[in-house]
Amino acid sequence: MTEGTSRPRVRFAPSPTGYLHIGGVRTALFNWLYAKKSGGAFILRIEDTDQERSTPENERIILDSMRWLGLDWAEGPDVGGPHGPYRQMERLGIYQEFVEKLIKSKAAYRCYCTKEDLDAQREALKKQDPKAQFRYPGTCRDRTDHPDLPFVIRFRAPSSGVVTYRDKVFGEVTTPLNTLQDAVLVRKDGIPLYNLGAVVDDITMGITLVARGRDHMINTPPQILLYEALGAKVPEFAHLPMMLNQKGEKLSKRDGAVSVTEYRDMGIPPAGLLNYLVRFGWSYGDQEIFSLPDLTQKFDWERCGKGDGKFDTKKLAAVVFEHLKQKDLMSDEAYITGVRPFIEARGLRVDDDKLVRALPLYRERGQTWVEAADLMDYLFRDTPVFDEKASKKFLVPAKAPILEDVAGWFAAAPDFTPAKLEEGFTAFIAERSLEMKDVAQPVRVALTGRSASPGLFDVAALLGRDAVVERLKRAAKTAEASAT
Repeated sequence: MTEGTSRPRVRFAPSPTGYLHIGGVRTALFNWLYAKKSGGAFILRIEDTDQERSTPENERIILDSMRWLGLDWAEGPDVGGPHGPYRQMERLGIYQEFVEKLIKSKAAYRCYCTKEDLDAQREALKKQDPKAQFRYPGTCRDRTDHPDLPFVIRFRAPSSGVVTYRDKVFGEVTTPLNTLQDAVLVRKDGIPLYNLGAVVDDITMGITLVARGRDHMINTPPQILLYEALGAKVPEFAHLPMMLNQKGEKLSKRDGAVSVTEYRDMGIPPAGLLNYLVRFGWSYGDQEIFSLPDLTQKFDWERCGKGDGKFDTKKLAAVVFEHLKQKDLMSDEAYITGVRPFIEARGLRVDDDKLVRALPLYRERGQTWVEAADLMDYLFRDTPVFDEKASKKFLVPAKAPILEDVAGWFAAAPDFTPAKLEEGFTAFIAERSLEMKDVAQPVRVALTGRSASPGLFDVAALLGRDAVVERLKRAAKTAEASAT
C-alpha cells in the first residue's frame, strides 16, 4: 500500500441457514489472508434475510466455526464496529434510505404486478415460444400512480451497452446489458434481495474488494449498475474457482463431510484443513504444506488460478497428517490442546505428564486427533480395553506362566528407562531360551490391549512399573482362564 491510501477492507457474509460449508470457509480464508497480508480489515457480517431458515443457533455455529478455524474478524455482530449493525435484518432502515434514493433518481420503481399477472405472462410466452426465457417486460416502469396495493421495488436496467470490470482472477469480464432485466431489489415485505443488500452493505461498510466464488459472477454486473446508480465507488472483484466433488459437480452433503463442525468432530486440526482448502484456487510453486503464518506472508491474487478443483479426501488426510506430525507446523502445546478433548470424551482423565511423554510416540501414528486419542486410550485406563482378536490369539493358557515370569522381572528391573528395559529383558528371555517374537506380543497385548503399539519398552516406561506389573499379572489370569 502506498502512503496515504486507505487500508483494504474485505468481508465474509454467510447466511445463518445451516452449517458453515467448507466452500464458504475457502472464501473466508482468501479474504482473511488478503486482509492480513495487506494490513487491511476483515469484516464478518450475517445475511439473515431468509427468515424461514435463518436461526440464532445457526449464527452461533458459524461464529464458533470461524473462531475454531482461527479466522478472526475486526468487525462483526459479536464485536461490533463503526459500520454496524452487522446483521441484515437490523439494517432494514438503511436499505430503505438507499431505495428511496434509487426511486427518486428513477433508477428503480415500484412494481404492482401480482404473481398471477406474471404467471399469465410466462404462460403466454411459453405458448408463443416454448424455448424462450421469460424476462419481466417492464409493465410498471412508467407508472406514475401510487395505488394502495402491495408492490416490489425493481431496478430500471439499461437495455443497451455493456458492463466491464477487471477481475483479479479472471481478468477482464464484459457483459452485454441486453441480457439483464428489471430485477426485484426489495420484496413486498420490505426485505431486500441479495443484490441490493450486498451492495448497500458493501458501500456503507467501505468494502474495497469483493472476493467470492465464481458462481456469483452472474450477480456482479447488476451490482455494478447499482453502485453506479447510487453514485458510489465500485469495489474491486475477485471470483474464485469452485470446489467440486469427484464427478465435477458442486460439493454437497451427499458427498460426505462438508461442514466445519464435522471436520472438527473428526479430529481434523484447523490449520491442516485451511492448508488443504487454500489449494483450491491458489498455489505457490510446488509447495504443498503451509502454516497459517506462512500463508499470510505468501498469499497474493496473482497466484490464484481459474480452474475448479475436485475435493479429495485422501489428499486432505495427507495434508492433515503432516500438520499433526511436524512440530514446526504444530507445537506440542497446540497438539495437546487439540487431542485432550477427544481423550476426555472417552470418559478418561488425562495425566498431563504422561500425555506429554507420549507425544513423541504418537504424533507420527495418529492421523487425526480422534485416532490419536484412540491409540493413547490404554495409557489413561486402569485396565486396557482388549481387542478381541488379539486377546484370543495371544492371551492363551500356554502364555500364562510366561506373563507371570515377565511380571516378576519388570517388578525387579533396576532401571525403568526404555533402553535399559530392552537390554535387561533381552537377556532375561535369552536365559530362559525364549524367542522375543514368542514373548513380545503377549506382553504388548497385556499392556495395551492391542497387537500393535509403539515400541514395547517405550510403552512400559510410559505406564510405569506398578501399572506394568499389575497388567501383566491380570493378563496372566485372563490367559489361564481362557482354557475354560
